[in-house]
Amino acid sequence: MAQNELSSVLVTAYAKAPQGTAMYEVYKHAGIVLEINSTNHKIINAEFTFITGLTQDFFKRLMIGFDMSTDLQGLINRIEKHYFAPSTTAVIVALKGAHKRYHEKLKQLEEGESN
Repeated sequence: MAQNELSSVLVTAYAKAPQGTAMYEVYKHAGIVLEINSTNHKIINAEFTFITGLTQDFFKRLMIGFDMSTDLQGLINRIEKHYFAPSTTAVIVALKGAHKRYHEKLKQLEEGESN
């Protein structure tokens, strides 16, 4: 690996935050940023547009280690089981967007290498 070559990628996605929440008042959107190991597809770092550090830390621990090459339903179930807030749906929508973007980009890269 070249000295400056990274073994991870950064994926972002957003969804509209629910009105009447602090997230909406501050950000207007639920944002997700995932650092994913490009070899094993596991999330190695995560950040969200949550207001409190506790919520950010909780979600980070919830997400790290998840394999983004697999179906999201297990992770979605985990979020729904452990996160009780008005922004749950927005977070899941953003996560689905990040998952889709990651797979689309992987496909583009694979097609580019085979040409």
